Amino acid sequence: MAHLRIGSRGSQLALWQAHHISDLLRAQGHLVELEIIKTTGDKITDVALAKVGTKGMFTKEIEEALVENRVDLAVHSLKDLPTELASDFEIAAITARQNPRDVFCSVKFAGIEALPPGANVGTSSLRRQAQLKALRPDLNIHPLRGNVDTRLRKLEAGDYDAIILAAAGLNRLGKTQLVKQVIPVEVMTPAAGQGALGIEIRRGDAATRQLLAFLDDAAARATTSSERALLNKLGGGCQVPIGAFAEMQGSTVHLSGLVAHPNGTKVLRESREGTDPIRLGEEVGETLLSRGGDEILEQVYGAGFALPQQP
Repeated sequence: MAHLRIGSRGSQLALWQAHHISDLLRAQGHLVELEIIKTTGDKITDVALAKVGTKGMFTKEIEEALVENRVDLAVHSLKDLPTELASDFEIAAITARQNPRDVFCSVKFAGIEALPPGANVGTSSLRRQAQLKALRPDLNIHPLRGNVDTRLRKLEAGDYDAIILAAAGLNRLGKTQLVKQVIPVEVMTPAAGQGALGIEIRRGDAATRQLLAFLDDAAARATTSSERALLNKLGGGCQVPIGAFAEMQGSTVHLSGLVAHPNGTKVLRESREGTDPIRLGEEVGETLLSRGGDEILEQVYGAGFALPQQP
């Protein structure tokens, strides 16, 4: 039996995730305690994430706690973890994946196509914005920050006609009442790693790694490793207009990738399959870059776009 300290953000979803892992560890007979850590991303709540532009904005302070030996492991939404971890850390486990798709939430409308011209849609993600604008250039896209409850409350209050969220978070919290459409990946490619949890530890901590080994899901590790390799090849963090979605088909990984301009005027998609997840991700990323993805990303990184103001 071990005594394990978990570091987590304090949001409702982050705490659900941390308690979920705690319960699984306690079922193995371990003593577990939780330390809540406020991250940069939690402190900056009045600016669209894409404007903050900080890689690791939801992980930096938690990693500091790991280095200082205040916690033994950190539970993250995998999509929040930078694709290149500092040399001090490793991902000990990637959990079995929830539905990685995005969902359309609304009080009045049944789906994206049902929205009237000029409808106000809230999303914190340039990836979602770009794909929405490509499908419906008439929509008005507005930044949306806050925890899940805050976002749903703004929707119910009529601040937005619809909002786009990750299916996994709503499913975990049991807050699916306003989900009207699960958006197909062909319409909206998810973020790399969406729906999976990443358990981060100090590099070389073999004892903790061994204790966490039972949480590591082979299919989730293969698919998300491919997605994250694509994202890494494109040099992207979690707030750039890049999507990646991988599925296991037998022993083969099938990967779909996307790079899009935030205004939806240019959307590049590429699909391929292979048996080496990381090599596959790098190859799809390289193809997207060669097809014009590099030009799109240069504009994004150069802030050559404007996010609409909060309604």
